[in-house]
Amino acid sequence: MRFLVAVLTLSLLIPGALGQERVEKKETKKEIEKLLSLKKEVISLIKKNQQLLKKIEEERKKLQKEREEFQKEIKEEKSERYKKLARIFSKMDPEMAGQKISAMTDPKEAAYIIYNMKSRVAGEIMNYVDPQMVNKIVNILTKIKVPSDGKS
Repeated sequence: MRFLVAVLTLSLLIPGALGQERVEKKETKKEIEKLLSLKKEVISLIKKNQQLLKKIEEERKKLQKEREEFQKEIKEEKSERYKKLARIFSKMDPEMAGQKISAMTDPKEAAYIIYNMKSRVAGEIMNYVDPQMVNKIVNILTKIKVPSDGKS
């Protein structure tokens, strides 16, 4: 009798286990399909993001180039301004030019004006510049890097 009860119990459990296994396979298959769909979506998003990143990088490079060109223009404008001021100061009476340079609030600007003058004229004017301003100007002039374009 025990044998019969065991066989009946097993026969009831086996079809239930097989049915449960089939349900699990269906659910697993659905999950795999969902995951594959999500994978495709993620790959698509990655590609879009890579394209967007590439565009951003191109724009950043373009802006960097424009910024460098703009800074170059500003530098050229300043250089031209200092050259013009140097010509003006060179034509002034050395004593008057020395007083004007002594009165400048920015020694860096005074130094660049002196830098753009001929040596003889700059020397004459510097004789009339306040000694403290002369020290500041000389200090700045010694730190100016001369472009190495072969001209001396």
